[in-house]
Amino acid sequence: MVVLETQRLILRQYKDEDITSLHYIFSDPETMKFYPAPFSFEQTQDWIKRNQDRYRDDGYGLWAVCLKETNELIGDCGLVKQKINGSIEVEIGYHMNKKYWSKGFATEAAKACKEYAFYKLGLNKLISIIDPRNVPSIRVAEKIGFTKEKEVFIFGKNHYIYSGVKEGNEGLY
Repeated sequence: MVVLETQRLILRQYKDEDITSLHYIFSDPETMKFYPAPFSFEQTQDWIKRNQDRYRDDGYGLWAVCLKETNELIGDCGLVKQKINGSIEVEIGYHMNKKYWSKGFATEAAKACKEYAFYKLGLNKLISIIDPRNVPSIRVAEKIGFTKEKEVFIFGKNHYIYSGVKEGNEGLY
C-alpha cells in the first residue's frame, strides 16, 4: 500500500517479499556502522514484522522507500514511537542503500514524512535520534528544518536528539 509519493520516490508499507532487498542494505557494515552490528537475515525479517505491526497498532511505521522510475527498494524512512527520558516521542528514521547516498533521497523521503506527520496525522513535534558521529544523518535532519535539542543516553550509548515542530507551534516545546 502506497503511503506517500514524492517527485522521485514512493514510500509504501513493507511486504514480506521485501526481505531480500532490505537485507542487502541492513547487512552492509558501512550502512549499519552506527548500529551495534549489521543485521542478520532474521533481524531484517523481524524489522519488517515490527513495522507491519506498527502500521496496524499506530497507523504508521518505517516504510519501504522505492524509486518511482524502477520500483527498486532503496531504503526505508518513516515514523516510529520512541521513549525518550520517560516520554513518548515520534521519530523520523531513515536508512538508504549506500549506492544512493548523497543524492538527496533520504532528505526527500524525510521531508515527505515530516509533512505527513504534521498535516495528515496532526502531530506537532518530531525528533530524529542520531549518533553524534553520523554527520550525513545530521545533515538530513538539518535540511528538513530540525535542530539539535539535546543529547541523551539511549540504545546503550549517547545520541543527539534533533527535533522540529509544526509551524505555529514553536513556543510550545
